[in-house]
Amino acid sequence: MIKIVLQYEEHLSKLSAEIDALAKEIEEYKLLQSIPGIGEKIAATIISEIGEIDRFDNAKKPVAFAGVDPSVYSSGKFTASVNRITKRGSSRLRHALYMAVQSGIRDARKKKTTDKIILRK
Repeated sequence: MIKIVLQYEEHLSKLSAEIDALAKEIEEYKLLQSIPGIGEKIAATIISEIGEIDRFDNAKKPVAFAGVDPSVYSSGKFTASVNRITKRGSSRLRHALYMAVQSGIRDARKKKTTDKIILRK
């Protein structure tokens, strides 16, 4: 059983290295990493989920693809005051964006609680 787990770990590390090597060939990879909260894995996930950005002809389409566009509920004279996101798009992309926001918030809090400069990698 332990041997199988070790083989899986080795296979996963090889896959991770291959993903990193492929992602480094894409110019948007470094650009995404310049955003606070987005590291190597999240940048690779975003690129893999979106694919070619040129397939979206305006900014609203990738927002809808991620499922983070607001749903608007109205009926007759009633218009809802609380609107939630639609969640109709890619759940993996939405999760990656959520994790990036969480990481960015965590990094910002670390910087506020200490005078020490924290370098981003």
